Amino acid sequence: MTVTLKIEKNVYGGDGLGRLGDGRVCFVPGAFAGETVKVELVEQKKKFVKARLVGIESASPDRVEPGPTVPGMVYAGVAYPAEVRMKQDQLENFLRKVSKTVLPLDVVPAPRPQNYRNKVVYHTERRDGRWVLGYRTEPEHRVVDVLQDPLACPEINAELPAIRASVFALLTQGPRAVRQSAKSAENVTVRWTAIDGVKWWMGDAPQGVELHETTDGRRFRVSADGFYQVNPVVGDMLVKAVREAYADGAAEAAHLLDLYCGVGVFGLCCLAGGAAPDGVERRLVGIESGRSAVASAKRNAEAMGVKGNFFCERVGASLSRIKVGPHHTVIVDPPRGGMEPNVPGWLANRPAKRLFYVSCDPATLVRDLTTLVRTYEIKRVKLFDMFPRTARFETFVQLERRAAARQA
Repeated sequence: MTVTLKIEKNVYGGDGLGRLGDGRVCFVPGAFAGETVKVELVEQKKKFVKARLVGIESASPDRVEPGPTVPGMVYAGVAYPAEVRMKQDQLENFLRKVSKTVLPLDVVPAPRPQNYRNKVVYHTERRDGRWVLGYRTEPEHRVVDVLQDPLACPEINAELPAIRASVFALLTQGPRAVRQSAKSAENVTVRWTAIDGVKWWMGDAPQGVELHETTDGRRFRVSADGFYQVNPVVGDMLVKAVREAYADGAAEAAHLLDLYCGVGVFGLCCLAGGAAPDGVERRLVGIESGRSAVASAKRNAEAMGVKGNFFCERVGASLSRIKVGPHHTVIVDPPRGGMEPNVPGWLANRPAKRLFYVSCDPATLVRDLTTLVRTYEIKRVKLFDMFPRTARFETFVQLERRAAARQA
């Protein structure tokens, strides 16, 4: 069935949103706000419909020729400033679920909307008698062959032909055991740092291998299987924002509790090189479940001359042992799934003066904030477009404990 729709806005994930005559919401990938489009209904539910774009009757003035794309580039067909506005609108709509009064957002666009990723993960697939290497489509999970990657940094693209040749050789040549091992790996990870150059591997990351990243002017050791922001320029701006937020008020909340701390970037950048306020002692405690990340965090702290204690534990399983006082600033940077279910309520009942929440998923961010705002007040929100041309972005929320809650 084909219908004509007016697209009202683009929702998180990138789909255009229109409404059918019966009032049901219709989601259309590839359509943008303000457009009138023809769509084919492909999946119908009681309250919403999914559709496929088949024609554009009236295009948005922000629509552009997309150029080379790969799966996931949902905003490739719209001018970058419009993409940023859409993401800002999406975040504001999420935050209205927490509070009807939404603070003005500070928005940090990406200086480079394409060719920014310093890490990519490709998949292999044998199709029509030959091997391909690239990203998987959703929901088909079909691999799109990638010869040059519009998301990857220039250094990775320069090495991509050689990497493809090596991967295909492992899949098709040599001993049977080598070929079977390569086939079972299924994915190929490629990383670049200014210090190490381009490194790649198939399957699991090599054990005991560390790479070297630079953020906020400081060098960090990162295990090959460890997390690090994939957009170095925007990641640098995010860390600087957290550091500056910590410094503004460090005299009253100098102690740092860094939850889901990874290799220690946020906590260490807040404390390294900065003079402590007169007479104020500063303590850093980091909690992280990844063993190799904790080992890297300890080495990073030692190299920077920062006294910190890092523990390899799940945050949600260690709450009874974590000490938090009124002079603490708490930083949380959980994975996309947000904090573990017992953590937001625990934090809401602790006397820490400030809480900085770094999130890569607005839905789980809002879920956790709904609990935190019982005792904390949102003071500032910044959107960092860490992943331009894709659906995702990063959010930094500064919260301060309410006066009544501090007194209690």
